Amino acid sequence: MTDLAVVGDALLDIAAHAPPLLEGGDVRGTVRARPGGQGANVAAWAASEGLRVRLHARVGDDAAGRLVRESLEARGVETALVVDPGAPTGTLLVLVHGGDRSMVADRGAAARLSPADLPEEIEADAVLVSGYLLFDQGSEAAGLAALEQARARHLAVETSTWPLLEAYGAERFLEATSAATVLLANEREAEVLTDAEGEEAAAKLGERYEVAVVKLGDRGAALASAELTLLEPAKQVEVADPTGAGDAFDAAFLATLLRGGSLGRALDHAITTGGWVASREEAWP
Repeated sequence: MTDLAVVGDALLDIAAHAPPLLEGGDVRGTVRARPGGQGANVAAWAASEGLRVRLHARVGDDAAGRLVRESLEARGVETALVVDPGAPTGTLLVLVHGGDRSMVADRGAAARLSPADLPEEIEADAVLVSGYLLFDQGSEAAGLAALEQARARHLAVETSTWPLLEAYGAERFLEATSAATVLLANEREAEVLTDAEGEEAAAKLGERYEVAVVKLGDRGAALASAELTLLEPAKQVEVADPTGAGDAFDAAFLATLLRGGSLGRALDHAITTGGWVASREEAWP
């Protein structure tokens, strides 16, 4: 039995650490190519927690797709990756400056994930569906199918990105993910869904989902469920690159739940793991 099945993106990240760009000119920095994408990031971190992990995603028939597959399998992830002969592996350009980041996404083959790429029943102790699937017309049907076909104790959904969530529509997202038992969001995404901030946003989302978690960056995270509300402070770290920190948070949170840990223990471990990733320039374990 798979512990965690992830349905999401497997991409190539191009990460650039540099000062502000000069229009029409050059700046010096560091540029690295590495496997990434929300689905792949969560899968890699969950495997590092000792879980049996399977990733459902779509990649191109190219060197980037092979790199992503080999990197995941080297970390013990079962790769249920469909190879798309008609589109390249998606690429994400990440520009990091001063502890913050901006991204440009070309989802490529990931935007063509379809219900036919998924099993009729996605069986695992937990299933995580990336919101990125819902926000692209080409992969929305696959995201909806994953939510419907999941057979798991915990069905989690990640809100992924506030601009695309806002464009998709809060009510539309809440309706589409109504079957989920766990919602994972950052503060800006939670605000889009609730018109509230921090703990208040978590409380409102906790009325719709069995467990709602709102990541608050350097302030920690808030959690709300029918039984309790929690606000855990962050571990103080010097941020180097926040890329992938939220994905590592998700993996650590779900891994703790699957090991039988309490919600409080899961939140604390998730905050510690996410902070550790943000303090490094590498997004994977």
